[in-house]
Amino acid sequence: MTAAITGCRSTDILNPDDGQARAETDAALPMVNLLRQSRGLSSLSRSRPAEVAAIAQAKRMARAGEMSHLIGFNDSFGARMKGHGVPLPAAENIAAGQDSVERAVQAWIDSKRHLDNMTGRFNGLGVAVAWDSASGNRPYWAMVLSA
Repeated sequence: MTAAITGCRSTDILNPDDGQARAETDAALPMVNLLRQSRGLSSLSRSRPAEVAAIAQAKRMARAGEMSHLIGFNDSFGARMKGHGVPLPAAENIAAGQDSVERAVQAWIDSKRHLDNMTGRFNGLGVAVAWDSASGNRPYWAMVLSA
């Protein structure tokens, strides 16, 4: 199994309603907050707009079979977040191939750029996974952190 990750701060339109997805915020939140607390940072809370943005991103990547921050979008990251009602500033971590939320979060922790996002000055969190038969049901992950 191949796994990959990438992060983003601050194309064709794909339908985010295709494929299957589920929110994983409730499972990821304790792991992220433990990390933040170990560094003397405040805890994050579940953000519904960030979760909706994460679900949409994960579904678009799964449908396309490609891990990219801009897949299925013809606008900027900031405009995409605003479109979902995510308070700015915001950050996004994405990953593909991990078979559990624990492995996805650990992959982000193991990457300095993603770790920087998770330990940044944010208050909200949304995490999702999606898969689609068009891309072999490979799991695609998205984490959105928000003000």
